[in-house]
Amino acid sequence: MAIMAPGDPGSVSEPGQPTPTLLGPTGGLPAPAGGITGVRSLRRMTRAVTSNRKATVGALLLLFFCLVALFPGVIAHDNPNAEIYPRHLGPSAQHLLGTTAFGQDMFAQLVWGTRPVLLIALLAGFGATIIAMLVGVASAFLGGAWDGVLGLVTDVLLVIPLFPLLIIIASYLHGAGTTVLIAVIILTSWSYTARQVRAQALSLRSRDFLNAARVRGERSLYIIVVEIIPTMTSLLVAAFLTNALYAVLFSASLQFIGLGDPSSTSWGTMLYWAENAEAFQTGQAQWIIAPGLCIVALGAAFALLNYAFDEIGNPALRPARSMRRTSVKRPG
Repeated sequence: MAIMAPGDPGSVSEPGQPTPTLLGPTGGLPAPAGGITGVRSLRRMTRAVTSNRKATVGALLLLFFCLVALFPGVIAHDNPNAEIYPRHLGPSAQHLLGTTAFGQDMFAQLVWGTRPVLLIALLAGFGATIIAMLVGVASAFLGGAWDGVLGLVTDVLLVIPLFPLLIIIASYLHGAGTTVLIAVIILTSWSYTARQVRAQALSLRSRDFLNAARVRGERSLYIIVVEIIPTMTSLLVAAFLTNALYAVLFSASLQFIGLGDPSSTSWGTMLYWAENAEAFQTGQAQWIIAPGLCIVALGAAFALLNYAFDEIGNPALRPARSMRRTSVKRPG
């Protein structure tokens, strides 16, 4: 039922009395803010990437690696696992990086190894961010016993050194494939992000649009998914980029020390076999340098993109020149 409030030009009122205004069916309560906030966050993220040189470089680097991962056969025509070439060949037109101690083409291994590394980064980063989001928002919004239990689990994972924990788990799953490696990284790397999300969600609990949603009788799941999560878009994207960066470093490190699948083709296993074959001592430094540089470049892509989203969430990190541009000019 519509309500007439003062100020409506189309309403009938007594002479000398304030004119009623027609309010919406919610009785004047604020409209849901989730969709509007989500669109605004996407616009801010797009502006941050295009206006920040570091973020632009990171986006171009990430796009380059994505194209390599999608079309490796177009770039490298050799089978990366075929041991059909003479061993210890130097760089040449036929073999841009030379051949390994096992007669494999290094350039083909480098190109085909991009896909599993990028797959681990994206899936592990996405999975860890989703778990952290669910745990953090549920802990802050539900409170009580839920907050206590989820907070305890989060704190336990926070105080355990992550990489030693990964080494212990991977040693029991020695030789496991990419899927198991992704699952292990996801299950052990969500706690820090969950703590950040919980702090952000706690700051939103008393906002007007959440109180309005409760008064309208919305369910808790609706409030979390539609009202709370869209307001944390920039934080979640920054968390995803951070988790993806650590997934690249952790997976390459585990594969380098022999705790991955040695038969797979990735940058980490290239380092593992290069170390076993004593690449530096045999004059094949490119066997180690090339995958190492790729790991650094992909990590830099995620880190550079992360700068832009950190600036969205924390205005103090924005460059002074951009803050001067957005400041209000004094008259005269």
